[in-house]
Amino acid sequence: MAVERPDLGLPPGSLVYVGDQKPTETSLSIIGYDPIGSWTKTAATVEELLSYRNDAGITWINVNGLDDTDSISKLAKTYGLHNLSIEDILNTEHRPKVEAFEDYLFIIAKAITWNEDQGPEYEQISIVLTNNTVITFQEHPGDCFDAIRKRIEVNAGRIRKMGSDYLAYAILDSMVDEYFKTLDKLGQRLEEYETQAVDETGRDFLKQLQFVKQQVLGLRRIIWPLRESISTLQRLDTEYITEELTPFLKDLYDNILQCAETIESYRELIVSIMEVNLSSVSNRMNEVMKVLTIISTIFIPLTFVVGVYGMNFKYMPELEHPLGYPVTWGVMALIALGMIAFFKRRHWL
Repeated sequence: MAVERPDLGLPPGSLVYVGDQKPTETSLSIIGYDPIGSWTKTAATVEELLSYRNDAGITWINVNGLDDTDSISKLAKTYGLHNLSIEDILNTEHRPKVEAFEDYLFIIAKAITWNEDQGPEYEQISIVLTNNTVITFQEHPGDCFDAIRKRIEVNAGRIRKMGSDYLAYAILDSMVDEYFKTLDKLGQRLEEYETQAVDETGRDFLKQLQFVKQQVLGLRRIIWPLRESISTLQRLDTEYITEELTPFLKDLYDNILQCAETIESYRELIVSIMEVNLSSVSNRMNEVMKVLTIISTIFIPLTFVVGVYGMNFKYMPELEHPLGYPVTWGVMALIALGMIAFFKRRHWL
């Protein structure tokens, strides 16, 4: 349910959501909070959204969808965002980065979710950080930030006691947590491929493995730049990152570094699986070729014997001998058995 809290210094009509009730999701939403309480609002227009700003505490504005470029530009200009930042928000093909401007800090990161059919799916999240406001721009509705919203709502942890920089950290940390889930799923798939590597000999297996390799490379192109971005955040001399956030950024950097190392281990594992599979296919081919070679070798002297007695000479003493035919078969059988025994003695069979 929602109750009136006029004593929080919030805009008139602001509501504090208690329990599990959540506001109806729209394209624009805003959350305000301070150590005393919190409230959530949704809006249909930027003007309506801006009227809910919480100047006395921390404001989190979330924009779902990037189709309404006019509204995004209007919101961005209200907070003094540079035109280059607006372009970066609308262009979702950027690699993760951090840029420090005079009036705000601009962060681009990629959210990763796991699709059982397609594998990793990506969404660009643009974060604008000011002294008391965080603005997030998402490509699509739905995200991994519900746990943050719940912590704000029930005042769990330290989030309502910290500044806007901690909120930006919490958003990035939630995204990195999803990275681990995706990497775990990908690791399980690679373990399955590893057990199949010896037995699979078809092209489909290599195609599937190559597809997973492309997915791993896609994750690498996201995780490594984000690692560099967090490292940049740690070194930035800016008023928007307080000293209190330093240990949290270090922990976040360690987590991303762990993700990056996992990606590298997956790359090596894929190469190893490919090598094992190709080696298995090659060994099977060698076994087949060995059998065929032995059969051909056995038939060489037999073909010689048959060729000799297939000549049309008139005077060949064995041709008219009454035991010539069975003796010839016996000799050929002895030759074949003798060669097989020789091969086994040499461990060729």
